[in-house]
Amino acid sequence: MKKVFLIATMAFASVTMFAQKDSGFGIKGGLNYNQNGDLIASVGDAAADIIEGSKGKVGYHVGVFGKIELAKLYIRPEVIYTRTTSSYDIDGTSTDFDIAKIDVPVLVGINLIGPLHVFAGPAFQYQVENDLEGFSINEAEKDFTVGLHAGIGVNLGRFGLDVRYERGFSDNEANFIGNNVENIDGRVDSRPSQVIFGLSVKL
Repeated sequence: MKKVFLIATMAFASVTMFAQKDSGFGIKGGLNYNQNGDLIASVGDAAADIIEGSKGKVGYHVGVFGKIELAKLYIRPEVIYTRTTSSYDIDGTSTDFDIAKIDVPVLVGINLIGPLHVFAGPAFQYQVENDLEGFSINEAEKDFTVGLHAGIGVNLGRFGLDVRYERGFSDNEANFIGNNVENIDGRVDSRPSQVIFGLSVKL
């Protein structure tokens, strides 16, 4: 957690030091359509059942951002609280996997024509909690991971709209066991793969 806040502090300090015209701060929020990695489960004495991927569900995010304008380029650090949900079919039952995390993307963008811009950059992620419905689940193998954000957006005065894709770089599994009499255990990959729709307002 300390690493996340250190990165966030350094990013926002950079915005303050190098702010130019059209640079500044703002707030943002939006919806996420998320899918996590594979779930591998054993039911009773059966062989391992591999469920390829998950069914995506809608989550949300809220946060703040800073922006440094550098002619055609810009740098945009963000600090975002994100909640996502994926669904798995475990022994014939649909089970939701909920994750809460702090994301710190550090994006580099290019201003194209008019309000249109594209961007990409690393996203430093700290997992706050996870919950697999109906199961006891351990913390993920790694609290702190790195992913990628890439997308396209438009600026309309103080308001901005963007759509981006997020992908985790490596597996990050958590073990689980059943809470009922059935003998079910396994592991689930909490690495995100999601499409994010965002609205931002410059303050």
